[in-house]
Amino acid sequence: KLCGYLNKLGIKGPIKTWKSRWFFYDENKCRLLYYRTAQDINPLGSVDLSTASFDCKMENGEGVFEIRTPSRVFTLKAISKQAMMYWLQQLQMRRWEFCNTQSRFPVGSSQLMNEPLAGRTNVVDNEDFLPLVKTPTEAVGLKAASLPAPQTSTALQNISLKHPWTEIQNTVYNICGSKQLWGNNGNVFSFDEFQEHPENVDEKQEAEVEAGCADKEGTLEDGRMEPRLNWIRKARWMNSGFPGSEELSREKNSVDKVSVLQQQILTLTEEVKSQKELVKLLHKALEAAQQEKRVSSMYLTAAEDKDRLELVRHKVRQIADLTSRLEALEQEKKELEQILALRDSHIQELKEHVQLLMEKNHAKQEVIMTLTEQMARELSDSLQEANTMTVETLYKQQEEIEHLKDDIDAYKTQNQFLNSEIHQVTRLWTSVAENEKALLMKCACLQARNCQMESKYLTVLRKLQEAVPGLPSSHAELVRNLIQEALQWDVKEEAEESFNLNPVSEYDEYGFMTVPDYEIEDWKLLAKIQALEIKSNKLRSQEIVEKPLRDRWNSIGELNPSAELKSLIRSGVPVEHRQRVWRWMVSRHCSPVPGHYQRLLEQSRSTEHPACRQIELDLPRTLTNNKHFSSPTSQLIPKLRRVLLAFSWHNPAIGYCQGLNRLAAVALLVLEDEESAFWCLVYIVENLMPADYYSDTLITSQVDQRVFKDFLSEKLPRLMAHFEQYQIDVSLITFNWFLVAFVDSLVSDILLRVWDAFLYEGTKVIFRYALAIFKYNEEEILRIHDSVEIYQYLRFFTRMIVDGRKLMNIAFNDLNPFPMKLLRNRRSMHREELEAELCELQQIKAAYVKERAEQGP
Repeated sequence: KLCGYLNKLGIKGPIKTWKSRWFFYDENKCRLLYYRTAQDINPLGSVDLSTASFDCKMENGEGVFEIRTPSRVFTLKAISKQAMMYWLQQLQMRRWEFCNTQSRFPVGSSQLMNEPLAGRTNVVDNEDFLPLVKTPTEAVGLKAASLPAPQTSTALQNISLKHPWTEIQNTVYNICGSKQLWGNNGNVFSFDEFQEHPENVDEKQEAEVEAGCADKEGTLEDGRMEPRLNWIRKARWMNSGFPGSEELSREKNSVDKVSVLQQQILTLTEEVKSQKELVKLLHKALEAAQQEKRVSSMYLTAAEDKDRLELVRHKVRQIADLTSRLEALEQEKKELEQILALRDSHIQELKEHVQLLMEKNHAKQEVIMTLTEQMARELSDSLQEANTMTVETLYKQQEEIEHLKDDIDAYKTQNQFLNSEIHQVTRLWTSVAENEKALLMKCACLQARNCQMESKYLTVLRKLQEAVPGLPSSHAELVRNLIQEALQWDVKEEAEESFNLNPVSEYDEYGFMTVPDYEIEDWKLLAKIQALEIKSNKLRSQEIVEKPLRDRWNSIGELNPSAELKSLIRSGVPVEHRQRVWRWMVSRHCSPVPGHYQRLLEQSRSTEHPACRQIELDLPRTLTNNKHFSSPTSQLIPKLRRVLLAFSWHNPAIGYCQGLNRLAAVALLVLEDEESAFWCLVYIVENLMPADYYSDTLITSQVDQRVFKDFLSEKLPRLMAHFEQYQIDVSLITFNWFLVAFVDSLVSDILLRVWDAFLYEGTKVIFRYALAIFKYNEEEILRIHDSVEIYQYLRFFTRMIVDGRKLMNIAFNDLNPFPMKLLRNRRSMHREELEAELCELQQIKAAYVKERAEQGP
């Protein structure tokens, strides 16, 4: 058992006193209980070691160490340095054993979440930072229990004034226990019997101490204990120190010995300074690790989600405070640099002055040399007296060296212990972090299920909304109230009220609204369902799909075209890498000309372009569901205006076409820099899209619609037959998809994934995703048997696509093969047909005009 006498520092206002206390380690609860004497029945207090850290500072004195808990710091003092290191080592070992045996998961956690933790805490490091300290039996353990308790200078000094009732109980118990012990000669634990069997003393002491300690552990919770033997709890106060080192032998030449010792003093002094700096750094690392451990422990032991959220908020406030302090330090650094510059100039002046002084000093040195020779002749008579003074100086320096050596040994021991403490605390923190990660994964799964349930609930409400005309008035009113309550639910406020791993904010990373604000009530409910479905998909795919994909992107250094890069881009570029990848894709095919964009801006300022008016009309209608473009005063509106005007001067053949504003807006959101967005727009219009795609006639855009109908008939024949049956012209819906690459048609997350592949592979991606959208919703469309309802469904059905991974698999796997050669051939064929039709139409128009002219007014 770990028990023994230690001095505990008591602080009462300005008064600090050391009080002797009997300390006993409770294995069940990892606590260190302390009593006034070993015979006391009730403890004066306890120290929780499960969340504590240990420290020893040589500056505090020999044998002094600290136990730091989240609520208090206990300063204790052992009788010797060996006893102190033994206590520290044993407390470290007991804390590690207790932490490894405790389960970090609450009862009822799923087996799936607990499996990754199996075997984590059973790993024991064999690194020995500090050699094992031998047990000081005279101060700790069984033999120490049989020695008398250390005495204090006054009788009242050792009494605890904070626990008067406990002191009274212990005193009464000790008096009664002493009478019973010495008054009953027939007791099996009597003194006489103890003297009759001296050879079994150690075995009896060990057995009785273990029994006594077990009784104490079993009865601490009830506040009562069974009587124990007084002779087991007695201890003796012992002082020990480090023996002094042997004296150095004298040398014949005292002057040489003094110089050698002075050099040793300088060397040892520098070593002491370096050891002190190292100890300070280790202290800081220990405090930082302990603080992190405390926060993690508080986070895991929080009873409610509100407590955990409060801890997270407290951490955010700490980060803000540190940021402000960093700014202040930066300002102070600048001021110090200015002061340093002034001091450098001053130093230069001083150096010049020193040079003059050195010249004077050289002249004086010559005079000194002459005087030295004269003094040497005079001092030869008093050599004996000088030798006596040298010996005294030697003794003083010798004593100083001995003290410095002792300090070095003490700091080395402290360094070894702090290394051990940091290593153990780091292992505990790592274990807590792994447990926290498993809990976060479980919480993410639960949140995904919750979003699915909410989505199903809203879907049921929507079905009831459609059936309201056929319901009784009371039921219809109840359905309306439930729908209104669901629509008024604020995602942002809900996220602030409870702990949420992935809160659904009002806007995403690029400023798009997560829940669009539709005016039609039915569409509002659909938008709410869509937002919940998107969140559920993100939570479910975060650890399984998104994290491995992000790790693969992080491992890519320089970008080079390859099959692996193509596969990664099709899967979607993470937000943190998207800007870099887009810049690379644009620069591969469209090399920016330095200064060209600035010249175009100058030209647009000096001369008004004919398309300027149309650009101004389209600016307020650009990405109205994005906060960066939602109002005329939004921050990106001026940048978008400059990009469109510059492009109109760059490509006079096109100038400006409706739809270019949306392409440029998306490029601005991702690339941020307006010149990069300009070159991205040039790359799309002049490199990716076919010629005449944005001309006045939009002839190539019309050709793509006919090509798309051919692909729709081949890939989805049932759906195309359904459209022909109800005379549905899909080009009325899909024309805008191709013109602006699905902007304002798909949700932002899926839209940007489409753009990732579109910028890398070209317009074939638009055909793939357009077919995939119809394939994704094919069964829903086939169930509609009214042309008006089909058109109404096609107006918003792209917004109901929430599973981007499923859509990507359809586009790049289910629709294969999709050769680019076939696309070029279809475009050529339909372009010839369309040009012939336009020519014939032009002839008919000319004939009609001529006929009207001949008829006269």
